[in-house]
Amino acid sequence: MTSAQSYRRLVNAGNKIVVALQRLGLAFGPMQLLTVPGRRTGVPRTFPVAVIALQGGRYVFQAYPKAAWVANVRAAGEVTLTRGRRQAAAKLTELPVDQRRPLLRELVRTSPASVGKRFVTTGLADAPTPDAVAAAAGRIAVFRIDPA
Repeated sequence: MTSAQSYRRLVNAGNKIVVALQRLGLAFGPMQLLTVPGRRTGVPRTFPVAVIALQGGRYVFQAYPKAAWVANVRAAGEVTLTRGRRQAAAKLTELPVDQRRPLLRELVRTSPASVGKRFVTTGLADAPTPDAVAAAAGRIAVFRIDPA
């Protein structure tokens, strides 16, 4: 098992805890629950994501290769975001690569070091620096959150 696979298993276990706490109404940090229909089944799927405010907008960033929520959002477009006991319908618009770079650079520059390291640990970026993560924009999906 690679270190990325071990990390992914640890994160999946943590995600179950985040989902359970959010469903109990406990909101913390930038975490929200993103619920989207499965692209093959149509069955609602829920994933914890960090909603980040940058440059006057709100965004969700892909942190793991082949993230199921990314494929589902691409197919559906509209989602439900839940924070604690509040829910809101939203439209997620995937940004083109050239618009992702400045957001990724700012995300890493203004966040704790663990954010940049996560992109390296998961194999999406070569280094945890703002420029290296921005250079990986073609491998990191970024979605802008708009009202539905």
